[in-house]
Amino acid sequence: MTTNSTTINLRLGLILLATTFSTLISSCQNSTPVSQSSRPMALSVKIDGSSTVYPITNAVAAGFKASEGGREVDVTVEFSGTSGGFKKFCAGETDLNNASRPINAQEMAQCKQNGIPYIEIPIAFDALTVAIHPDNTWATDITVEELKKLWEPGAEGKITRWNQVRSSWPDRPINLYGAGGDSGTFDYFTEAIVGESRSSRKDYKASEDDNELVQGISNDPNALGYFGFAYYEANPNKLKLLPVDSGQGAITPDRQTVEKAEYQPLSRPLFIYVSAKSAQEKPTVQEFVTFYIDKAPELVNSVGYIPLPEEGYHFAGLHFYNTKVGTVFEGKAQINLTLKELLRKQAIY
Repeated sequence: MTTNSTTINLRLGLILLATTFSTLISSCQNSTPVSQSSRPMALSVKIDGSSTVYPITNAVAAGFKASEGGREVDVTVEFSGTSGGFKKFCAGETDLNNASRPINAQEMAQCKQNGIPYIEIPIAFDALTVAIHPDNTWATDITVEELKKLWEPGAEGKITRWNQVRSSWPDRPINLYGAGGDSGTFDYFTEAIVGESRSSRKDYKASEDDNELVQGISNDPNALGYFGFAYYEANPNKLKLLPVDSGQGAITPDRQTVEKAEYQPLSRPLFIYVSAKSAQEKPTVQEFVTFYIDKAPELVNSVGYIPLPEEGYHFAGLHFYNTKVGTVFEGKAQINLTLKELLRKQAIY
């Protein structure tokens, strides 16, 4: 299906949203209702969540505001991390949540309790990037085992110098920069590298703002940190990529290595979650999400992430206008998920 036909179907599908969403909302009548005062005004779209997804959604918002249908709409895009964003989303405070991981079981339960059904829409793939300062001449790659040795809880206060990670590296301090505890990137990185979500040393510079991490690493010759690939793409002269070896040789993150499922375990899907209540009550949310899916292939690429195949956006459009409420991931972490596996999950949902 072409992008144009997807857009036409999406717009036709909007006609179905109101009645279908009414049924969904009434099915949640035994849940705790969200107060009327917490609902945004009709001509607004309020978005929070992942700083990794922020560049995509911010670019979409700018395009929507410049379009004929979006000029009068107040679109706000903020970031407090995937986890922080879901707290607001499941409380009915936002219309969309940007997420760098799937919704987890606790968040699913919170949304259900508050009567917030949601539509899960994958919008891109990321290559979670390990970066160092450009003046670092000794580190040319790093293994998954070395990353675990460096970031696991037992390393706190003990693994503090480069030569403790690899003996051939110099005896100089290693300063760490990484995602904060409200970040989906923190959840994913710890699960993929340490083996347990949220299991990490705490003696590092933590932030939900990836720009702060970029600034810290770019000013620190002894730095090592991690964040979404788009933040490297926006600052290639300030940072140096560190290829990651998971046992098949050191692999550099880029579009080709993600599409070929070579950059593992740090490739991951990115999402937006749409409140079904907002989509029912606010036509501007319907229009914004339609615009988002239509423009995603172009804008995802422009900000430095990896677009889904056309089939992926086709499924996203179908799920939105057919109100496929819920998640295909059952609240579980998804490590080593490939583009093909994501498309298969979407197809059978």
